[in-house]
Amino acid sequence: MSTFELDSRLAADTLSLADLPLCRALLMNDARFPWVILVPRRPGVREIFELSNDDQTQLHRETTALGQALQLAFQGDKLNVAALGNVVSQLHVHLVVRFTRDDAWPAPVWGKGEAVPYSPTLQRERRERILAHMDKLDV
Repeated sequence: MSTFELDSRLAADTLSLADLPLCRALLMNDARFPWVILVPRRPGVREIFELSNDDQTQLHRETTALGQALQLAFQGDKLNVAALGNVVSQLHVHLVVRFTRDDAWPAPVWGKGEAVPYSPTLQRERRERILAHMDKLDV
């Protein structure tokens, strides 16, 4: 039986946020957008349909709860949710709070400008803000 390992590219681009019942929640290291990535802690999974039915349900619960928490925390104009996997095949789900005034609007955030890494202070503040809203929700 193999063990879960986070893809090295995801590890390089993100900061730890929390471990949920199924997923590792990661903060994308780009302060321009409130952006969290959920990665199911299941080895070798590339597609949602490869998860068990129970894990698919839990992924949906975690995605929904995290999406609600992000919207409550940041009051965005839109929440983008995507599981592409074209570059990193390990199953992961992006949740990005969008604003009509953000640098990439209305296009997707991928490939738009240069990422702005978090300062330690802003990383701590954003992490605490997200987690405070997640604590109010049933995951």
